[in-house]
Amino acid sequence: METTVTGYWDRKKEKIKQKFPGISDQDLFFYEGKEKEMMENLEYKLGISKLELAKIIEAL
Repeated sequence: METTVTGYWDRKKEKIKQKFPGISDQDLFFYEGKEKEMMENLEYKLGISKLELAKIIEAL
């Protein structure tokens, strides 16, 4: 499952911060062309797999 950071990212990142208070704005800042690095960082910080993270983001 491939997750892309498109459309409504501002809304989704606010919901992620509510669900996971330890995640900062910097962790969720989307740099063009750096989506993979941001997602890997979130996976590491949350201690979850790529698939789990994709499911969480898609459900928001």
